[in-house]
This record gives sequence, C-alpha cells and structure tokens, in this order.
Amino acid sequence: MASAITLAADAPTLSSANTGFMLICSALVMLMTPGLAFFYGGMVRVKSTLNMLMMSFISLGIVTILWVLYGFSLAFGTDSGSLIGWNSDWVGLSNIGLTELWDGYTIPVFVFLVFQLMFAIITPALISGALADRVKFSAWALFVALWATVVYFPVAHWVWGAGGWAFELGVIDFAGGTAVHINAGAAALGVILVIGKRVGFKKDPMRPHSLPLVMLGAGLLWFGWFGFNAGSWLGNDDGVGALMFVNTQIATAAAMLAWLIYEKIRHGAFTTLGAASGAVAGLVAITPAGGAVSPLGAIAVGAIAGVLCALAVGLKYKFGYDDSLDVVGVHLVGGVLGSLLIGFFATGKGQSTATGVFYGDHNFDQLWKQLAGVGGVLAYSLIASAILALILDKTIGMRVSEDDEVAGIDQAEHAETAYDFSGAGGGARTSAAPAPVPDTAKKVDA
Repeated sequence: MASAITLAADAPTLSSANTGFMLICSALVMLMTPGLAFFYGGMVRVKSTLNMLMMSFISLGIVTILWVLYGFSLAFGTDSGSLIGWNSDWVGLSNIGLTELWDGYTIPVFVFLVFQLMFAIITPALISGALADRVKFSAWALFVALWATVVYFPVAHWVWGAGGWAFELGVIDFAGGTAVHINAGAAALGVILVIGKRVGFKKDPMRPHSLPLVMLGAGLLWFGWFGFNAGSWLGNDDGVGALMFVNTQIATAAAMLAWLIYEKIRHGAFTTLGAASGAVAGLVAITPAGGAVSPLGAIAVGAIAGVLCALAVGLKYKFGYDDSLDVVGVHLVGGVLGSLLIGFFATGKGQSTATGVFYGDHNFDQLWKQLAGVGGVLAYSLIASAILALILDKTIGMRVSEDDEVAGIDQAEHAETAYDFSGAGGGARTSAAPAPVPDTAKKVDA
C-alpha cells in the first residue's frame, strides 16, 4: 500500500502553467508557416509571388487533416519495429480525455499533439522553396499529402517517438535538426533532381522582387522559432527550456554576423538577403543542439553554420542543381551541421549527460550516434522523396508548361497576380476631360 501511495504521489499532475506555455508555443510555431511564406515569397520574382505564398499556406490545410485522421497515431503511437507507431484510439483524435496527460509530462495529450502538428505543417512547406516557379499547384498539394504520410510521420517517430530507432540509439535532436530540417532539405534535393531546372537557370536574372518581404518573413521566423525550440522541452520545470531559448538567440545572432562578414569579404557588401539567410541558418543549426551546448557553444554553432551555409548556397551553380531559394544550402547543410556539432560541443549539463569530443571523457560516442541519425534520415528522405516526385511526374506531371512558367505561374495556376499596377497613378485626373488649349498656344501652333 505504501508503494502504491508513493507512486500515486510521484505521478505527474496537470500543470496549468506548462499547459498555457505550450499552447502559446504552439501558436508561435503556427506563425512560422506564414512567416516562411513571406520569406520565400519575397525571394522569388513578381510573377511567382502568390504561388510561393500558397505553397506554404496549403500545408496548413492538408497536414492538419492528415494529422487528425492518422498522422499523430503514426508518429507517436505504440512502436512497431522501431520504424512506425500506431494507436487506433488516436485515429480521428478519438478517445482522448480532456485532462489525459502526455506520458511523463504535465501537459494534456491534446496540447502535445497540437504542438507537434505545427512541426508537421511547416516541414513540407520548407521544401517548397527549392521548387519555386515551376511546379503545378495540384501536383504540389498531392505531394505534400503523400510526403507527410510516407516520410514525415515515420521520421518523426524514429526521432521522437518512444521505441523509434534514433530515439532508442540516443540521437540528440532537441527540436528538429533531423526530423525537420535535414528531412526537408534532403527531400528538396530529391525532388529537384527529378523535375529539373527552371527555364533560364544560370542565364536569366532571378533576383528577389521584395527584400522587405524577405526581412519581414525572417523576423516572423525568428520570433516564432522561440516557441519552436524552447517549447520542445514541453515545460519549464528544470531550466532546460530557458537554456534553449537563450541559445536560440545567441546562435542566430552569431550566424547572421558570420554570414555578413563572409559576404563582405567574398562579395564586397553586407546585403539584407545575407542577413536574413544567415539568421535562418543559425536558427536551423541550433535547433537540434541548443539544449545540449553552452551559450559559448551556441556562438560556435551559429558562426560555423553562418559561414558554411553561405558557402553551400553556391554549390548549386557548381553542380548544376536548381535549388531556387537555397533550401539545400541552408536547411540541409544547417541541419547536418547543427546535428553533428552536438558530437563536439555537448557539455553534459543541459538536456542530458551525453558529452561531445571537447567535454567529459573526450570520446566520439555521441558523434557516432549523431552521424547515424543524420545519415539515416538524409538517405531515406532523399530516396523516398525522389521516388514520390518521379511517380507524380510520370502520372499527373509535376511541372507547368514552359509557356506558363515564362509568362508567370501566378496567373497560370491561381488566376491572380500579387500586385495590381493597372491603377498606378490613376484617379480623377486620369478620367477628366483634357484641359482647354489657351488661345496663345493656338496662335503659336498656327
């Protein structure tokens, strides 16, 4: 009896503070998808702006419904073979009590599932930046549904689900370096290798049409990322979430500065696009690592990511793959760097006692685990995404026609344009009758 009483006393109880915090974090992560839409939307040419916005927004609809029907069950249900989960009680989110707690935590299952839903939404949206200007919207929508089912839900289980092989191996991924960023970046590479380059790639100028939109999007991403990262500890009871919050800010600042310094040395200017891209690279890199490294380690992670991601975005010109908005260069490379640098900079004083090469016993144990997680997710996402794209391309076709691509995918796919210039300078003066010609002018003409 005493044992039962002790166990009951030790069982977690619902925390209104942690529950409220996690609901706020969920809303912040939801905001990141519109932020991503603005970030990508400003980076494309005018004729593709709306399509880019819609490629992010449609994920909010599709993935939400799939998550309710079966996605949450596949990602976080009872493990099967360390590869996938399933819980029939969660199909349609049925049989979940209002105050039923997520196992081992003080927040309801509903709060955990909606927080994870926002991760599931933004991950396929990240892929869209690599495919700008050339993909049918209907094909993209179907790809999102298939990719979420075949790739994201299983990978989320591997990394975060109890029994998943990466989870059991001890791979550290605080908030999505593998499950989100490597997953999306590898998928982007797989798809663009199938669908090919934009018309005019490496020939026509393809500069961002609105850098203010890019900066707005980057700012919204930076803001929302605090919920993305700090919220992933699922509470505030031991200070690890606070460490992650601080490290998120530090690494992002370091990456932005490092990118700008590299850019100034290499190209002679500090650009707004470089500042925005550097910030996102830092956010990506610290996402898996922020709960395991110190603030000084966060500076190192951010600075390394800022420089190497800036270098990586130029690889598409060297190797000839058309990654329109540098998803591979920022998200894949940044996710790989952040995940692997845990194997060097983990202090053992944050989310776990695991240490990197520079701390503790100076061994490579955690680095090997990180390598396994990175390699497994990268290979699976790359291959599976390429196969999905190939199937769609051979059946319904992935690309718009060349004429539609050149004329503008916004008009072809959405029958709209982002900006209406027809009324510029218009108003009453335009429709007014011409002013009478003075008699003096008539005399001169005569």
